[in-house]
Amino acid sequence: MPTPHSLSARAFAHPGAPHLSGFASLVAPEALAASLERFLTDHPRACVVEEGVVLFDMSTSRWTLETSGGRCVLQLWNEERNLVRTVIGLQERRAALRLEVRRFGQTKPKVLRLVPDRDQRTPTARDATRRHYVSLLARVLGRAFPELRQGDTSSSADLENSFGPAYVRAQLQRAQTAWAVVAINAEETQTAVDGVLAVAVLWLDQCRQRAAGRYVMAGVRIVVPTGMCGTVRERIAWLHPGLAKWELYELDEQREELCRVEEAESGNLRAHLVPAFEPAAALARMQPAIDQVLALLAPAERGRVEVLPRSPIEISFRLHGLEFAKIRHGVSATSFSREDHISFGAGASETPLNPDTEPMLRALLERLFESRHPGGSVRDPLFRMQPERWLESVLRTDLSELDSSLRREPVYTQVPALASADRGMLDLLAVTRDGRLAVLELKASEDLHMPLQGLDYWMRVRALHQAGEIARAGYFAGVELSPEPPLLYFVVPALRVHSTVDTLLQQLSPEIEWRLLALDEKWRRKRAVIFRKTGGSGKAWSRVLAGSDPNSLPT
Repeated sequence: MPTPHSLSARAFAHPGAPHLSGFASLVAPEALAASLERFLTDHPRACVVEEGVVLFDMSTSRWTLETSGGRCVLQLWNEERNLVRTVIGLQERRAALRLEVRRFGQTKPKVLRLVPDRDQRTPTARDATRRHYVSLLARVLGRAFPELRQGDTSSSADLENSFGPAYVRAQLQRAQTAWAVVAINAEETQTAVDGVLAVAVLWLDQCRQRAAGRYVMAGVRIVVPTGMCGTVRERIAWLHPGLAKWELYELDEQREELCRVEEAESGNLRAHLVPAFEPAAALARMQPAIDQVLALLAPAERGRVEVLPRSPIEISFRLHGLEFAKIRHGVSATSFSREDHISFGAGASETPLNPDTEPMLRALLERLFESRHPGGSVRDPLFRMQPERWLESVLRTDLSELDSSLRREPVYTQVPALASADRGMLDLLAVTRDGRLAVLELKASEDLHMPLQGLDYWMRVRALHQAGEIARAGYFAGVELSPEPPLLYFVVPALRVHSTVDTLLQQLSPEIEWRLLALDEKWRRKRAVIFRKTGGSGKAWSRVLAGSDPNSLPT
């Protein structure tokens, strides 16, 4: 999957560089770069906009910053386009940055805007759309369910209960039976639409608390825009059928037509499974090039670097999960023979390593090792970058320290790869000592959607396993895989477990056996499970404090 942040070849600015306000062409390039780096690190889903058009979605694009020759040069690229601009000033406006930039060879500056997310509507336009949708939804529900009385309909934010303003919440009631309703309009992003099911679970829970035995909440009716129900449809099939009824509808807002969507357990589960390869063979093939990169590091630093084969022809060099260099084994530019190509940085314009660029890599490594270590400063962008990758690098060395039933190896990262990269999570695929597959979702920060995003990955692994594809592709060679469905693990620092996790996990189908492992907050220094919760296989979840025997769980 593409990495949303890329290390640049420049000497990184000091992390304490001040925020700037107002365009200022005399600001030092290092200060401009520091502010840009800070923004892109803190907003991994940011978008770059020029004249109202989104040029780059940073969740699927890459970037580098260079400060040399008295200039701050920003480069952005993805599969569709490449952009290079000299940044001569910036201005903070609310949560966005306005960049004054100049194209090479031109004197007249232009403006780029960096915004935290893709939704480019003004607050006024967004609120107007949502108010109009509330009225439209009330009309549609009245025609579709004339026998039911509509309660109050609201799209106001309720952050205490994790309800954002994008989601309309309502109730339909007749006598002693009621339905919760959650809907979202077609102007919202696909990511917001995918998140509607989590909100529906929480809204049903709140409605049931309000009912307090006076009437029965039968279930939830979820309304999404036409053509945007794919993820919700897949997920809804794996909610607990005994706890509530789940109904999904698509709404054509132009025609004001509501259409029921039937659930599908095995819909179009988009995933990509590549054949397994032998990591040792890849390391041996490129050993001279590996030695060349490691020779640039001090002996004490070499032990901190992870040399990770990503494919039979590619090696990644990482420091606590953050890639800073790579080797590709490919065709020579001057002959038909094959040779190793070393580069640092990342993406379409990565810098080849040669005698002229070696000082640039040394400068990058100096800044990287200074910033990215367990005792680093949380103000430093290099320390904050890709926390899930850091967490992965900590855990992958020995998963048995998390759960004694897990084998230490083999462990695969993001196998299979999901079709959508818009997850903000990291997935590991492992196996237990008795051959049962185990899906691990890693999250380093609070996330309301963690349980259902983990469900996405579990569904795909289960489908591939049932079809025999995982074994046929060469994964877990020498291990007799159990026919049982995979286990589903959620691994997250204890203080980053979202307050709604219990409610969401209890709504998963009892066929899904899950385990929540909460880590010590000092996970960068040590691996320690503070508490664990388990559920599925027809049992309610249980909680175990650190030091307890996981095989004798209290009920």
